Amino acid sequence: MSDKYNNKGNKSTKTGFGEGVLEAGSLNPDVVVLGADITASVGLNLFADTFPQRFFSLGIAEQNCVGVAAGLSLGGKIPVFSTYGVFAALRTTDQIRISVCYNNLHVIIGGAHSGISVGPDGATHQSLEDIAIMRVLPNMTVISPCDATQTRIAALQAVLNCKGPVYIRFGREPVPDFTAKDQRYIIGKGQLLKEGDEIALIATGHMVWEALQASSLLESEGISTRVINIHTIKPIDEEIIIKAAEETKGIITLEEHQVMGGFGSAVAEVVVKNHPVPMLFVGINDRFGESGKPEELIKKFGLDPKSITNQAKSFIRKIKSRTGHA
Repeated sequence: MSDKYNNKGNKSTKTGFGEGVLEAGSLNPDVVVLGADITASVGLNLFADTFPQRFFSLGIAEQNCVGVAAGLSLGGKIPVFSTYGVFAALRTTDQIRISVCYNNLHVIIGGAHSGISVGPDGATHQSLEDIAIMRVLPNMTVISPCDATQTRIAALQAVLNCKGPVYIRFGREPVPDFTAKDQRYIIGKGQLLKEGDEIALIATGHMVWEALQASSLLESEGISTRVINIHTIKPIDEEIIIKAAEETKGIITLEEHQVMGGFGSAVAEVVVKNHPVPMLFVGINDRFGESGKPEELIKKFGLDPKSITNQAKSFIRKIKSRTGHA
């Protein structure tokens, strides 16, 4: 793998989220944070400790948090609300849809503990449906950063530069932090991390690192692999996806989320309208997660680099058999 994407050390994306919100709050006094009784678990203790007068703990009352956030936004503040994604996106869907999205209010919603890599908390707390739900809501921007550094930048930009509601998806466990602090990050624009012309691995969130690792394994077997990071699922970068479809033989999407209605579906919507090519969707296949160590679950669900490599090779064989190439 290119030295450009070496791991600088493992760090949780929840910490990156907290750092970004703290930095935004330091730059804009209108930023306020709402807690739902798990402030440290989502990284917002950094803000609460620094600006206690702008932090409001509302307890385990997520729907109420969204309503309060909507009122604060109407009053000229920039509210940030975060809890586990299963509560932030699923328990509060009605309030987000009507109070926040319908009014197109600038509210930042942090969906923590996303994916199966949350680990021992198990199926009830592993958010595997939030992308599908949040991306269908009008006016909602949906962001899924790849590491802690990118999560910090995304949170900062979401607070200071976005208009309307924003959902930011992140995890709990430390993961490789490999992107540059001065990266060119634009909400709505994907990042080409590696060139390749045989297949394209298009990933989001924590799966970007797994895609880079799988790419190295595939390259060692002579398979030219393009790697793309789609950190903004809505609005999605159609240009970079269409280019991948035009210049490779097939696309594999990677997500720590249900494959139905999730990130892969968002990519497929672009592909089928513009340049249809074979696609493979790697993610959670219509089931709940389970308890276990994060690395064990990633492997069991086929999301580790070796599993991705094996699936990619099988996918390539199918493409060649259809086209008649050896």
